[in-house]
Amino acid sequence: MALTRSYKETVLERLREEPEFREALYAEAITVLLGGEQSVAFSMLRDLVHASITFKRLAEETGISEKSLHRMLGTNGNPTIQNIGKILQAIQHDLGYVPQVTVSAA
Repeated sequence: MALTRSYKETVLERLREEPEFREALYAEAITVLLGGEQSVAFSMLRDLVHASITFKRLAEETGISEKSLHRMLGTNGNPTIQNIGKILQAIQHDLGYVPQVTVSAA
């Protein structure tokens, strides 16, 4: 059976249409980021931005240029913790959702 659309298109569509999926992806991105998998977390955040807040609005809310945001959330992105905080706060505000974060012993 042939694929009718790409995985990325399917994910972006679900993010646009399902608030629970957006919230789950946001929470997972934070979990993955805290676990040290930056590139995976940035990929998740990038999809979330594309599907909901948009890079233009994210730039307005964070005071960071769109071009810089694209670079920060790119595969080789290396944003400061201050900029990550601004990005996460803007996405969280857009979603209207605050994830529950728990810390467990290693």
